[in-house]
Amino acid sequence: MILKAENISKKYYRPTKNASHFEAVKPLDFILEEGKVTEITGRSGSGKSTLLYMLAGLLKPSSGKVLLDGQDLYSLTDDQLSLLRNQKFGVIPQGQTGLFALTVLENVLAPAAIYGDTKKYEERAKELLSMVGIENLVDSKMSELSGGEMRRMAIARALILDPEIIFADEPTDDLDDENTKAVLAMLQKIARSGKSVLLVTHESMAEQYADTIYRMDSGKLEKK
Repeated sequence: MILKAENISKKYYRPTKNASHFEAVKPLDFILEEGKVTEITGRSGSGKSTLLYMLAGLLKPSSGKVLLDGQDLYSLTDDQLSLLRNQKFGVIPQGQTGLFALTVLENVLAPAAIYGDTKKYEERAKELLSMVGIENLVDSKMSELSGGEMRRMAIARALILDPEIIFADEPTDDLDDENTKAVLAMLQKIARSGKSVLLVTHESMAEQYADTIYRMDSGKLEKK
């Protein structure tokens, strides 16, 4: 499965005195390779998360195309794109994104709910929670979790449907060194199984686990 961006960019209108536009991501081409961890690093505000969300089908580019095996993501209807993301993509977003009315296990199973049968995914959900070290929290609510535990829940949730492409936006935020290494090693192992992993991070340790590294600065992407 090949994900390719052709001349994509993202502009935001800023209602200032001069009524100017801010170009968060300047026009660029990009290919996400199978079987590899591709890292994008850079300062906060450099545009790396914006790029990730465009590639993940969650933020429409101002120009250009995002192609998955030749299919333009943004030519699909909302329903078609939502189904494709659910089936093919796993997104680990920044921040704390759990549903507070649900338990940890129910949160991890949420992407499977679209198929109406979460029971067959329960064992996989528990295995994933064990892999990220919070198997003892299956029945806990989000309000009972630390920030790091919420991050690990989000990682398990992103992996529940065995996606072809993982988009990880600062997946090791709030984690200590031991759990950071464990999460990065897990993403590397997933890539080695033939999946594609796009990792956006400030974490210096991540370079040890990445196959390809890019740096983003002021909306420009360059290979290191």
